[in-house]
Amino acid sequence: MEVPNPIASCSREQQKIYQEWFDYADSDGDGRITGNDAIKFFSMSSLSRQDLKQVWAIADSKRLGYLGFTEFITAMQLVSLAQSKGEVTHDALTSCSQDELMSLSLPKMEELDVILAKRARKQKSNDHETNGTSKWQSPALANWFSAKSSKKVPLSSVTSIIDGLKRLYIQKLKPLEVTYRFNDFVSPLLTNSDFDAKPMVMLLGQYSTGKTTFIKHMLRSSYPGAHIGPEPTTDRFVVVMSGPDERSIPGNTVAVQADMPFNGLTTFGTSFLSKFECSQMPHPLLEHFTFVDTPGVLSGEKQRTQRAYEFTAVTSWFAAKSDLILLLFDPHKLDISDEFKRVIASLRGHDDKIRVVLNKADQVDTQQLMRVYGALMWSLGKVLNTPEVVRVYIGSFNDQPVNEAATGPLGKDLFEKEQEDLLSDLKDIPKKACDRKINEFVKRARAAKIHAYIISHLRKEMPTIMGKAKTQQRLLDNLADEFGKVQREYHLPAGDFPNVDQFKETLSGFNFDSFEKLKPKMIQSVDDMLGYDVPGLLKNFKNPYD
Repeated sequence: MEVPNPIASCSREQQKIYQEWFDYADSDGDGRITGNDAIKFFSMSSLSRQDLKQVWAIADSKRLGYLGFTEFITAMQLVSLAQSKGEVTHDALTSCSQDELMSLSLPKMEELDVILAKRARKQKSNDHETNGTSKWQSPALANWFSAKSSKKVPLSSVTSIIDGLKRLYIQKLKPLEVTYRFNDFVSPLLTNSDFDAKPMVMLLGQYSTGKTTFIKHMLRSSYPGAHIGPEPTTDRFVVVMSGPDERSIPGNTVAVQADMPFNGLTTFGTSFLSKFECSQMPHPLLEHFTFVDTPGVLSGEKQRTQRAYEFTAVTSWFAAKSDLILLLFDPHKLDISDEFKRVIASLRGHDDKIRVVLNKADQVDTQQLMRVYGALMWSLGKVLNTPEVVRVYIGSFNDQPVNEAATGPLGKDLFEKEQEDLLSDLKDIPKKACDRKINEFVKRARAAKIHAYIISHLRKEMPTIMGKAKTQQRLLDNLADEFGKVQREYHLPAGDFPNVDQFKETLSGFNFDSFEKLKPKMIQSVDDMLGYDVPGLLKNFKNPYD
């Protein structure tokens, strides 16, 4: 059951009192109650530390590390339930009807009434002393002193790593991205939903390699919109995620929902969004991560049929958001087509996320499996271009028992061990989600810095008056050399630079003369963020009630 709307389950009088309590507990005046504020305020309830930890965990269900007004009311209702019934559980809250919650008495907070009364008298005295002078302040001057939006929250008040990354992004990284149009070249600007999103697992492979079946195998059930067959059945990108009920949401609707991390997909246009959908269902596994099912990669003659959108660009976008990328192969489809090569090339920079699954391996006997495995490793070695050996899982990931007639008992034992390893890899994803977000955030900051250097360098090379068009064309034609100049001038690693051809294609639509010159203060701000703020965030973050 869902928790009733906390605000709707309060009378107007209760809301007024809760607002007064909230304003008192919010010491920074930023509309958020952080861990330190919560410890001081909730300790007035005389509940045990363990109960208070439970109150915080249930109220802060989105793991933001702070409570807004709505979450604060939820916390107060939990405190009231604990004081009257002696239990602090999610079930205790959801089992209450709206009428029962409205009839709940306010929690008993020791000495709070006395403190608020003193505060009100002091405020009244201060207002009397000012003798109404605030009425004569100009609107601009009033805004200087009273506007909350102008006040930056100090990082020391952040109690969640994810919340801290949001603050750092808004204050330090986003201005750099906006100034040098990072969103037009590399990746759309981030939103809160990008930071709060659950970890994602993306499945890629040619048609009929078992991508949809793999998801069904993991969920132990089908999901809305799932269709399985020997022909290319999945013709769209399907995001399988947790939801209150089973339903499919069209792509255009998903892309504009602020609470979903898919706003950036609008850049691929309606032609893509018509081939994108979200499949929601209540499932315990989906509470921890989201699956992304993709269309089968085309091979042979079918590659000549053009898609209505840039397939590799979309896979690259999802790769950046994903925590794990599974490349699925069939023992009878080991050839890596030209489109599949382009897809794998689009995963550049995300090599640490890639895992390979040799699916349907029980369709060949042990001797053939050994040869198939060797052929697959040889093919991957030519395409991935990495000195390291990629991790390959062997198995048959469906609901049918392993075909022992083909594999023998040795093969069955191998498949079970491989399946356990893969499941272990998947179970580790939620644990590593925070580390992954930090990793992606740092990678993005480094990419944005290099992008700023490139854009400002191209602007610097442009003449003041004559020959602008000719100079711009020369810079475009020799873009690789210009990258080299930027690398040497600022001592940057070559591996962090974008793909020259892709960057050139985007760059050709811009007027270099409109680019911004280099702003060292912005670069220094990002350097300070990477050198001090992010490490400080990791060092100082603790659970508020630990």
